[in-house]
Amino acid sequence: MKYPSVKNSVMAAILAAGMLGGTAAFAAKDVTIAVEISLDSLDPYNTNSTLAQAIGKGYYEGLFQFDKDLKIQPLLAESYEPSADGLVYTFKLRSGIKFQDGTDFNADAVKANLDRVLDRSNGLARYNQFSRIENVQVVDPLTVKITLKEPFSAFINSLAHPSAMMISPTALKKWGKDITFHPVGTGPFEFVEWKPAEYLKVKKFDGYWKKGYPKVDSLTFRTVTDNNTRAAVVQTGEAQFAYPLPYEQATILSKNDKLNVVAAPSIIARYVSMNVQHKPFDNVKVRQAVNYAINKEALAKVAFAGYAFPSQGVVPQGVDYAKKMDPWPYDLKKARQLLKEAGYPDGFSTTLWSAYNDGTSAKAVQFLQQQLAQVGIKVSIELLESGQRVQRVQQVKDAKTAPVRMYYAGWSASTGEADWALRPLLATSGWPPVFNNTAYYSNPAVDKNIADALLTTDKAEKTKLYDAAQQQIWSDAPWAFLTTIKLLSVHSKTLSGFYVMPDGSFQYSDVDLKP
Repeated sequence: MKYPSVKNSVMAAILAAGMLGGTAAFAAKDVTIAVEISLDSLDPYNTNSTLAQAIGKGYYEGLFQFDKDLKIQPLLAESYEPSADGLVYTFKLRSGIKFQDGTDFNADAVKANLDRVLDRSNGLARYNQFSRIENVQVVDPLTVKITLKEPFSAFINSLAHPSAMMISPTALKKWGKDITFHPVGTGPFEFVEWKPAEYLKVKKFDGYWKKGYPKVDSLTFRTVTDNNTRAAVVQTGEAQFAYPLPYEQATILSKNDKLNVVAAPSIIARYVSMNVQHKPFDNVKVRQAVNYAINKEALAKVAFAGYAFPSQGVVPQGVDYAKKMDPWPYDLKKARQLLKEAGYPDGFSTTLWSAYNDGTSAKAVQFLQQQLAQVGIKVSIELLESGQRVQRVQQVKDAKTAPVRMYYAGWSASTGEADWALRPLLATSGWPPVFNNTAYYSNPAVDKNIADALLTTDKAEKTKLYDAAQQQIWSDAPWAFLTTIKLLSVHSKTLSGFYVMPDGSFQYSDVDLKP
């Protein structure tokens, strides 16, 4: 057997070190984001999930976008010009942009996407967001004209919402309804793989139109429903960002010199809707009793470790045209009296579903169960998986047979205006499967005020209309109005440019990772 000379061994070691050094210098920038729930759809037009739409910003882009402070910025559109009567909008598009499958982005692509969501036979969840569009016309390859049926003062806000993304027309033709499994957009990342309930991975799109972007090679959004595990994966370095951070972990993680803990204000309301089409929730006194029976201050401490406060109205402060009101007080005596007047002196039994199955939501619904039991309301609780949520709640077509009774959920007005806090959740037009009015609440006066507010750009008139709608809803109590939460996230100090926005969405166009 021959042994290598010392000289050769040294040379081999030097070469190995050089190779390793080169590998380190050009190490792939792979970022993992730990999130609490799984995705229900990758079709931005067919989901009401803030998380699904936030993740969609990786591979999709819209004509406009919100920055991290919810300010509208142009994206695929360079500019727009509204007509004097507010019915026609003419958009100039950016040139030279291609979808990830090589298809040109142009006016035809805009028309294909908007025509798709406007086609009622497609049954897309976001139809109501675009239903005021009369038609979409291609003027030339980089100019598109959109005519509305009536003035819509929040139109640009709606186009900036992360549901209003541009999908490759070629991919739409190829995949049809299965586009949800094959997203193709103009965004900085290409879709790689989606394993529902586990993770979604995207990689850098080399043909992205913004030179120098993205700055990282891949993003993996990993579903980690357990609170403690979600905190742990950031501490171990398995993930570089976790949201939401388990509230009870904030103090501990703040002491870790490798991590940054961020508590940001939000416009996210937590509530329990009550199906007003079915007994006993068809009785307003029952719904008011539920509001009185819940100690919102205690809920904020138990479920959110103090990073929340009682709801100050139907629409959270920070949303345009939100009306601030005194929170519903905690009054068990009043709750029992109302139940007696409603014909339920001994309470009743019902179901309480949670739209989420993470640890914080489990704490919240367990607390609600205990609170309601004090006045004789016995609830069985169930935390729904994303598929169950879609099947049992979002895709139900008949209010009379809708199985939902009490439903714990959250919502953020992602367009930054009261319209998006009210119309999808509390207008008659928002009943499932169109939107998320899981209370099946219907009040003609409220419907009219919401509709009229969109027809005027007069700020004083809009304020008056939205105030009246919110006051009526507060009194009718189709929800148990719970809390407005703070947004708690944690990230490695090596990560930059990844933000949680006030609506709970993400902005990460500048995401980068230091060695």
